[in-house]
Amino acid sequence: MGAFHFFERRNNLDTTISKKRNAIFFNKIKTYFTQPFNVILLIFGILCTIATISPIVAIIRDTFEIHPGTIDQHLTGQTSGLTLINYIDLFTSNLAKTNLWIPMGNTLALAILTCIISILFGGVFAFLVTRTNMKCRKYLSSIFIFPYIMPQWTLAVVWQHLFNSNAITGTSNGLLASLFGINMPLWWCVGLFPSAMVLGLHYAPFAYILIGGIFKNMDANLEEAATILNTPRHKILTRITIPMIKPAILSTILLVFGSAMGSYPVPHYLNLTTLSTKYISLNSKYTGEASILAVLMMIFGMAILALNQASLKSRKNYTTVTGKSGQISKINLGKIGKHLVAFIFVIITFFTSIFPIISFAFETFLPNPGDYSFLYTGNFANLTTKWWLTNENITENGMYGQRGILFNSTIWDAYKGTILVSIACALIAGIIGTLIGYAVSKKRRSKWASYVNSMAFLPYLMPSIAVGAAFFILFSNKHINLFNTYTLLVIVGVIKYIPFASRNALNSMLQLSGEIEEAAIIQDIPWIKRMTRIIIPIQKSSIISGFMLPFMTCLRELSLFLLLCTQGFILSTTLDYFDEMGLYAFSSAINLILIVTIMLSNLIVNKLTGASLDEGIGN
Repeated sequence: MGAFHFFERRNNLDTTISKKRNAIFFNKIKTYFTQPFNVILLIFGILCTIATISPIVAIIRDTFEIHPGTIDQHLTGQTSGLTLINYIDLFTSNLAKTNLWIPMGNTLALAILTCIISILFGGVFAFLVTRTNMKCRKYLSSIFIFPYIMPQWTLAVVWQHLFNSNAITGTSNGLLASLFGINMPLWWCVGLFPSAMVLGLHYAPFAYILIGGIFKNMDANLEEAATILNTPRHKILTRITIPMIKPAILSTILLVFGSAMGSYPVPHYLNLTTLSTKYISLNSKYTGEASILAVLMMIFGMAILALNQASLKSRKNYTTVTGKSGQISKINLGKIGKHLVAFIFVIITFFTSIFPIISFAFETFLPNPGDYSFLYTGNFANLTTKWWLTNENITENGMYGQRGILFNSTIWDAYKGTILVSIACALIAGIIGTLIGYAVSKKRRSKWASYVNSMAFLPYLMPSIAVGAAFFILFSNKHINLFNTYTLLVIVGVIKYIPFASRNALNSMLQLSGEIEEAAIIQDIPWIKRMTRIIIPIQKSSIISGFMLPFMTCLRELSLFLLLCTQGFILSTTLDYFDEMGLYAFSSAINLILIVTIMLSNLIVNKLTGASLDEGIGN
């Protein structure tokens, strides 16, 4: 009987312990979910994982599938199933050099050269603005970022208008050939060199903003100590200054390499065969092999991220060992030098920032867009307004049955679609990115927060053409067909642009003291009110930038949306359509419309909020 009571008490005790453990477990779960940032991290961690991994899995599977009507069906004799023939044919066939190795070599060379040019040009400019007495710093600082704000292909078209000639490229004479009879060599007009120069100039603002920020805020003790110890200027530069800006250089490489690798419009306009242009040409008949090219582009983007993470672990710290605190005086370029250097950059920024607007506007009045030969004769009477004002469908005069720009429903419907997609992407990506940035800042020592932050940023590192291809495969099938819908464009745009908002929000939230929100919690203020009445108003400028960057980027996006919709849907794909038709005045007008829209949006936001990409560097 005693043994029975003993076992009964033992069972009751075990039951009680089990209940307490369950109660503790459920209390922990309840406590976890009462904290908003934990809920945000859980929800968006799952969503970001699905949104990032699913397209990757879809495009990897596509490399093994047999596609009816393509080369893999011809080689296997089957209409469905899985096979390795796409890999075998791409890597070992007689066309391997043409379809894989040459495009890959060109792509890597383009990405590397773009990084070098953008870092050198943007870094030198950042040094001159922040560390010398160069004139016109405020003006130059503001205008230097224009090439990045403009569509990526803008400078490629301007390059054609400046340097093309009938004798070398077989096209209409550009400005140099028309005015001065100068025919630039072919390697200067098309291929790797102009593509790298154009992309380098386009992404130089990245280097300027990142490196300029470090130059502006760098502790003067290090260089001052070296100066007191009579260290030569070149040693100060190579042993102190450059190592200090190494993080900014690595960040620039991280941002530029993947973007340059996935660029389609610049190599397309300047006749360079890369993985992105080869993907477009192979996609119809070599579908599986084209998907392999997209996977390769993704692998390179992730490899750069891995190298950057490895460099973070080995990054050195520098400590001042002597000298006193103080601001080093700016380098004196001399009475002539400070004006001469400023004049050189005024000329360069004119051709990269102002001339494109003038050029595109002028193109829409030329009877034969791209042909500037009339400048040599001075015959301005041939300028025409037909490209703008024709209000009927006519086939003569090179109109191909199109109405003029002002009356062309295809252009203005595409403009409405572009604005719709851009606003939707900006709002959704901005809200999600802000929430992720807030949650990560609150749990920044958590591995899960670090994972969510990485997953949110990963789509940015993937080349745009590869991301577009992955979502095309995922959402263009018999089960889910969203091809040529605004829904698909918004989904893809949001996933691609969340990194803009999340990084902006994270950086701004990390500047906020936790005491601010803790004081509100003590007063029992709900989380939504804390966000809308305290946190967001304090970091308004940074958060608005997180909304504006997706908006401006989406307006001028082509590579990401090229495979996802047809012409007339958004402006960038419509521009490509008019280029193929030979209506270059129409494509110039679309370029002009995009540039003016982006510039006005940026100006309005700058005036209303004070947010600016170059804020705090040159001003």
